[in-house]
Amino acid sequence: MSAQPAGGVLVRPTTGPLRERLAGFRPGLLLSAAVLATAAVACVSPGLLAGASPTDADPVAALLPPGTDHWFGTDQLGRDVYARVIHGARHSLLLGVGATALGVLVGLLIGLPAALLGRFADQAAMRGMDIMLALPELLLALLVIAVVGPSSVNAALAIAVASVPGYARLIRGQAQVVRRAEYVRSAIGLGLRRRTVVLRHVLPNTLGPLVVPATLGVGTAIISGSALSFLGLGPKAPTPEWGAMLAQGRDALQSAWWIAVFPGAAITVSVIAVTVVGRHLHIGLEGRPGA
Repeated sequence: MSAQPAGGVLVRPTTGPLRERLAGFRPGLLLSAAVLATAAVACVSPGLLAGASPTDADPVAALLPPGTDHWFGTDQLGRDVYARVIHGARHSLLLGVGATALGVLVGLLIGLPAALLGRFADQAAMRGMDIMLALPELLLALLVIAVVGPSSVNAALAIAVASVPGYARLIRGQAQVVRRAEYVRSAIGLGLRRRTVVLRHVLPNTLGPLVVPATLGVGTAIISGSALSFLGLGPKAPTPEWGAMLAQGRDALQSAWWIAVFPGAAITVSVIAVTVVGRHLHIGLEGRPGA
């Protein structure tokens, strides 16, 4: 539609492009990206966001409510909760990212050979994954912790082991699809070695669709890591970690709610941000417009 004023000059309406620009504006995605960027800064250089020490105790300032001196209040030992939340991002988020990366790597080492080495290898690998899938992920992680002992590294290892079956099955299924693709058959027909075909064609096209599940898996790993720390199976005190902070504040919810609420909010916001980014990444890779 175009408007024609008295002077006879045609005027193009601007509502169409403006509507398109507004349709492409996703405040949820931008906010989630900002949250993840802030979390990245907290992981790399927490001192830029919090000047106070997360471990220095001050009994005189114990259980102070949120205020100008302590934005998130103080805990039972007088430690600054805001500083502990910021410094705790390094342990909680890196645990989630590290566990997911290790789970994907081990899943790749199991799922790819299962798809390419024949029926016997496939059956042996998948029956082993089925046995692991019979146990809930958190229970499987607890079993690993019971064997190797509690620590930050062992918590990441336990979560990675629990996530391996899911990633292995995803990789195996995708690799089977890629193996039957025409471009792979053409590469084999041209005389390329099997190793070259796997590295140049099968592996990249198998890992590509795994980006979205792995991104969403980071959120799940953060929750699992916080759960293990809540149970006392993560980093040892006085190391700041969100799950451990929840455990420290659970007995003081009525008198000092801020000790548990703020680390709990950090877990929730971080997982939501990762999920939103993963969802939009999934939409973008599929070529569908966002909601």
